[in-house]
Amino acid sequence: MAVVITIPICLLLTVAGLAVHGSAEALTDARTTRSEVGLSLRIQALVHQLQRERGLTNGLLGGEEEFRSPLAGTRKRVDRALRAMRRESAAEEVIRQHLQHLAAIRNAADRDTANRAATLTFYTTAIDALNAVDPVLGSSTGTDRQLRDNIAALHELATAKESVALERGFLSGVFAQGGFHGREFLTFTEIRATRVAALARFRHIATAPQRAALRNAFGTQDAERATASENRAEGAADRSTLRVDATAWWDAMTALVDDLYAVQQSVGDDARQRADRLSHDAETSLAVYLVAGALMAALVAGLAAFASRSLTRPLSALAEAAHQVAQHRLPATVARIQQSPQDHAGLLPPADVPDHADARMLGGAAEIAEVAASLHQVERTAVQLAAQQAGLRRNTTESLANLGRRNQNLVRRQLSLITRLERKELDPDALADFFELDHLATRMRRNAESLLVLAGQNTPRPSTAPADGLEVVQSAVAEVEHYRRVLIAAVEPVRVRGHAVADIAHLLAELIENGLTFSPPNEPVEVHGWYDNEDDTYCFAVVDHGVGMSEAEKERANARLADVGEEAFLTAPTRFLGHLVIGRLAHRLGDGTQVHLFDTTGGGLSALLALPRRLLAPADGPSTAPLTARPAVSSLLNGFRAGVARAEAQSTQGASS
Repeated sequence: MAVVITIPICLLLTVAGLAVHGSAEALTDARTTRSEVGLSLRIQALVHQLQRERGLTNGLLGGEEEFRSPLAGTRKRVDRALRAMRRESAAEEVIRQHLQHLAAIRNAADRDTANRAATLTFYTTAIDALNAVDPVLGSSTGTDRQLRDNIAALHELATAKESVALERGFLSGVFAQGGFHGREFLTFTEIRATRVAALARFRHIATAPQRAALRNAFGTQDAERATASENRAEGAADRSTLRVDATAWWDAMTALVDDLYAVQQSVGDDARQRADRLSHDAETSLAVYLVAGALMAALVAGLAAFASRSLTRPLSALAEAAHQVAQHRLPATVARIQQSPQDHAGLLPPADVPDHADARMLGGAAEIAEVAASLHQVERTAVQLAAQQAGLRRNTTESLANLGRRNQNLVRRQLSLITRLERKELDPDALADFFELDHLATRMRRNAESLLVLAGQNTPRPSTAPADGLEVVQSAVAEVEHYRRVLIAAVEPVRVRGHAVADIAHLLAELIENGLTFSPPNEPVEVHGWYDNEDDTYCFAVVDHGVGMSEAEKERANARLADVGEEAFLTAPTRFLGHLVIGRLAHRLGDGTQVHLFDTTGGGLSALLALPRRLLAPADGPSTAPLTARPAVSSLLNGFRAGVARAEAQSTQGASS
């Protein structure tokens, strides 16, 4: 009785304590967020003035003397903002490190002895440092999505505003000097790209009123005039002369920056109001949880004492029956069904489920007897479904294997016919058409073989003689669609044993096809081959510079490459069947054969196939050069080893947990 009463009370008190703790954390987060938003707005006020000083200084150094007068007033506002921010510990260190030479920069600008690019970099570095310590970047906003979105929108708007202000200051100097010089146009395009990306992210997470405020900021006449000047600047990529009034550009962009600053303040106000509302709600819920917890603890104690007598004995018997079903009878019955042979009609034997004793023998009420009967029905249904699924999997696999064999025979006959026609044809154009037809048929043969691989059937395309590694790569390239984009970069001499040639060529063809599919049409896919003397293996690498994969996608892809079970084939999405074909082929080649995906330096994805020494035939020529003589290959192998090490660490951690 003590256990029956104590456990529910303890559980309830634990839940109530967690609720109280969550409310207290929500209250703390809301108050902290409100304080951080306020500090963020003060930092952005200083950033706003620094952005204006940066633009005026850049225009002055470009030769626009009219900027000298407004620059003096802007410097005073910057100094006032700096004195106010020195009391903030978060910004004090940044000001000391990045703005201690501000006076020297100003003097050099006034004497026209400062370098315009270096001065622009000085201001931009200081602004970036202030934005980096903006507390909204690491603000803890709890689980409230609206507050998180407001904080994120505030951050993205700060990034966009900095890009607009940087463009204002940068082009002020460009327009003042009459055109782009050096790498200035590239810098201009990078600034524009940063702004466009930040505004796109802002529109994605902002509320409708916030998006409307942003549209209004970019819909003014000043914004339109600024856009027209930007378009003229975009047309001067050839460093032609730009005749744009730098003062008019400055005025239009300043109005736009001020409008964006107003939107920024509005978003900050929304975040503070949301934080205030969450703080009030958290205070209310905290009090409610405390009172409700005490009342519910007393209620649970009374109900537990009342109900324990009528529940403990029948529930214990019912739990024992459920345990027997889940842990023993059901797994044994399902395993027996899946391992049973089919009859001549392709059907599995009927599934038998042992009958239970009368549910009322449990000694409980009618409701508990009904639960026991339902449990028995669940067992019967599970066994029937297991039998159906086992038969369905067998029939599906056999049907796919039969279809693959038929297609393979037809394609083989088609290839023989094409070969005979090619031997008889002398017209070069017709021969070119026959070659394309032959290439299509070869790809069809690979698809049929992939179907047989997925169905667990050995493809009848053995090779009895060893083949060179380059020949294996060329055979793989011949089986892909865009073979002209494949660059065989460097394949060190190697001899592959005959029984493994077809499977290795097929595996490489699948990897190359993936690289061609997910890379731009003008980018080549590279194939490398080399000896890894450290691991005593021979490695093929397929390198593309395409869209690549995220870390989560690479983990799932590598898991599919390692999973060769029937369940993976029947349940995996169809777009990932190529990964399963690669995994099955690597498994067929035996222990020591590994396929792993990892990032390509500079973007894209690389796939590395490591073949053990037992798959290699004795070399005819001298030994190959050591791996250390090939930096590019060493980089690929290091990426492969790091990815394998991470996968093994995650596997070990998952097993221990």
